[in-house]
Amino acid sequence: MSIRTLIRGGLVVTASDELHADVLIEDGRVAALAAHGSAAAEAWTADRTIDATGKYVIPGGVDAHTHMELPFGGTSASDTFETGTRAAAWGGTTTIVDFAVQSVGHSLREGLDTWYAKADGNCAVDYAFHMILSDVNERTLKEMDHLVGEGVTSFKLFMAYPGVFYSDDGQILRAMQRGAANGGLIMMHAENGIAIDVLVEQALARGETDPRHHGEVRKVLLEAEATHRAIQLARVSGAPLYVVHVSAQEAVAELAAARDKGLPVFGETCPQYLFLSTDNLEEPDFQGAKYVCSTPLRPKEHQAALWRGLRTNDLQVVSTDHCPFCFRGQKELGRGDFSKIPNGLPGVENRMDLLHQAVLDGHISRRRWIEIACATPARMFGLYPQKGTIAPGSDADIVLYDPHAEQVISAETHHMNVDYSAYEGRRITGRVDTVLSRGELVIDQREFTGRAGHGAFVPRSTCQYL
Repeated sequence: MSIRTLIRGGLVVTASDELHADVLIEDGRVAALAAHGSAAAEAWTADRTIDATGKYVIPGGVDAHTHMELPFGGTSASDTFETGTRAAAWGGTTTIVDFAVQSVGHSLREGLDTWYAKADGNCAVDYAFHMILSDVNERTLKEMDHLVGEGVTSFKLFMAYPGVFYSDDGQILRAMQRGAANGGLIMMHAENGIAIDVLVEQALARGETDPRHHGEVRKVLLEAEATHRAIQLARVSGAPLYVVHVSAQEAVAELAAARDKGLPVFGETCPQYLFLSTDNLEEPDFQGAKYVCSTPLRPKEHQAALWRGLRTNDLQVVSTDHCPFCFRGQKELGRGDFSKIPNGLPGVENRMDLLHQAVLDGHISRRRWIEIACATPARMFGLYPQKGTIAPGSDADIVLYDPHAEQVISAETHHMNVDYSAYEGRRITGRVDTVLSRGELVIDQREFTGRAGHGAFVPRSTCQYL
């Protein structure tokens, strides 16, 4: 039975508008918006009325870069699809796009089916998939066409991790050519992995084993070089390009130069690069291992360039690259050898709050917050306007956000299945109060009311941001 829900009295904030409006929800979708106090809004009746006075009414976040249950470095990401999507809901994110992995020697179909099986019946919020290409050949190139038809319309390749995910320039070019033909968006992990492996070997030979050396060997110039190379390969192939987890000023400059030429080149950064730095990697007693991810954290001076890129739209999206590993038993695998520390940070629960703090700190506007966290990721990956906005016909993925509530981020209170927080002790203002996913209450005034299995797979169209 359909429940009509009415959200009254809040400030509706989307990427394009801010208005004091009431929102009517029917059959899991937004039925209508009307100015608060208007005759139209006053005439509405509903089975359930939610008072949003003093709160923002925003679209549910779209996190376009997560890794639930990802096998990596002899272990596996600690969040399951169940725990990870529950934590996402707590943080105001109502759609994740996770990465299905093709293993070398296996088909894309096998990898995708494995991820379908992991997620099916376990998610608290909606989910979609990108496909990681680890083995580009004639067979897998043909499979790309089938996946696009199935609503898996983006493909990630790696210039890093030789022997695991790495593709050479010829393989990358072939995949880009296929994407140009079938509409699939190519996503790139842009770091020169061949050169990095040489530097890792040399650092370890010198006895440089601590976590901070992870950042030192993965040099800024090797991110910038790979970004430049990816852009040129995309130009040759005629394909659009989306560069993931951009962390360095020099890489932003490569994207900006390409965009100044009118090229369809896009960039994503993550909260860890905006709020953390190499200072964290240098924390004593192996605590720096908590912050090992790739691309790595950079010196603080890179943050200004990332914020500027977000303001000028040379960077379009903030995703989390959520890939948590517990400190005890997982990050500790790299004691005595930083190259064995599993790469990844927890963050799916913190993104919307950290970006709201960025609004208060003057880095971005309120509407830009929604644009980089909700609307643009939805457009970039073929989910708009079903996701990423509040408009008639859109899914009723809606967050009531209290802009005045204060909180301290801590592993003691977070819901991610990991034993530390990358932002431990950070005081921020703003907090999720209530979350609806397709009109169903998932968080009700700071109480989890959702369930595993509510979240549905969402097939995506091709990139709508071109």
